[in-house]
This record gives sequence, C-alpha cells and structure tokens, in this order.
Amino acid sequence: MCVLLVDDQPLIRSGFRALLDLEDDIEVVAEAADGSEGLALAREHLPDIALIDIQMPVVDGIEATRRIAADPALAGVHVVILTNYGLDEYVFNALRAGAAGFLVKDIVPEDLLHAVRVAAGGDALLAPSITRKLINRYVTQPLPTDTGMELKELTSREREAVALVAQGLSNHQIADRMVISPMTAKTYINRAMAKLQARDRAQLVVLAYESGLVAPRNS
Repeated sequence: MCVLLVDDQPLIRSGFRALLDLEDDIEVVAEAADGSEGLALAREHLPDIALIDIQMPVVDGIEATRRIAADPALAGVHVVILTNYGLDEYVFNALRAGAAGFLVKDIVPEDLLHAVRVAAGGDALLAPSITRKLINRYVTQPLPTDTGMELKELTSREREAVALVAQGLSNHQIADRMVISPMTAKTYINRAMAKLQARDRAQLVVLAYESGLVAPRNS
C-alpha cells in the first residue's frame, strides 16, 4: 500500500517514514510540509493513505482533508489525521471534513502500522476506544431538528448495523449481536455507507448521531 506523509515538522515525517519503510507491504511515496503541497502530491500519487497533521501553515490539515474528500479523483485516498492533542475540536472538524480517523503522534509503532493497514483496507477506521470518545462528545449535544431524513434509504438491518457501529462495536461484535456472519455485517455497513455517501465508518458514526438514529444519553 502507498502512504503520503503531510506534516510541517521534518523530524516527525522522517520518524514515520523510517518506521513505515521497514515494512514490505508499505511504501511512503511522497512527503509534504503543508496541506497545499500534500493535496498536489495526493493527486499525483493517489496514495491509499494520507497521514496528515492537523495544524500546518498555508493549508491546514482540516482544509486539506476537506479538499481531498470533495475530489472524486481522490475517492480512494483515506485521510488519517495526525495530532499532538488527542480528541479535541480540531479532530471533530476533521472527521466532519471527511477524515477516516486519527492518530496521536505518540502512538506506539505497532499501533501505527496496524492503523495504516486497517485504514487502507477501508474497514474499522476508528478504534473502539476512539469511537467511544467520539460518542461521548456527540451525546452531550442536542439533536438537530431534521433528524432521520438521511436514513430513509436504509433497510431495517442496515439501520441496526449502523446503530451498532455508532456504539463502537467492531464487525465481529456487530455480527454476534445481529446473529449474522462478520462478512454479512460488513456488507450491511458498506451498503449503508454507499447509500449515505459516507466515506468510512468515522462519518457513519457522525451521521448516526446527527440523524438521530442513536439518541444522546440523558445527563
């Protein structure tokens, strides 16, 4: 799989590159120091994964993510946000912009490699612990007034699968809960993402809460 690194700190880029280049199945195809350069390189190389820092000069990571997500030619590029700060408002804005997930820069090497491979496969792009934090953020917010409109095209089983994704369950856990195979669970989720035009599970979680499929908990 091909990876693009976008970070304004050369030391960070070199550290990630040194780690990723040791893997036989991962190739770092390009590096950029800001979002504008990263976007150009994404169009040139069409990487499977773009690891993008949130805070950069010229064009920041959120805007770079938004532009990648809006470009049909880059539909196969999964953006994973890099941040020093954990789960903050920047990260939520990045997820809304179309990011597949995010990593904190002090991640251990094994987790980084796992995250890159998982994101490239388009499967569980947010770890359950991160999904739970995302849920905790959304359950404190009021529901929008036009809830449910986005979900009309889903079958009842697809809606059930989406609700379980929003609870932070993996495909295997969803399969156990719905008494189906993991492959069938993945099929339901993929169909739901296609109907809702969600690039990945991260956006599916956002849609589940913003549409009212999963209701906020009472305080």
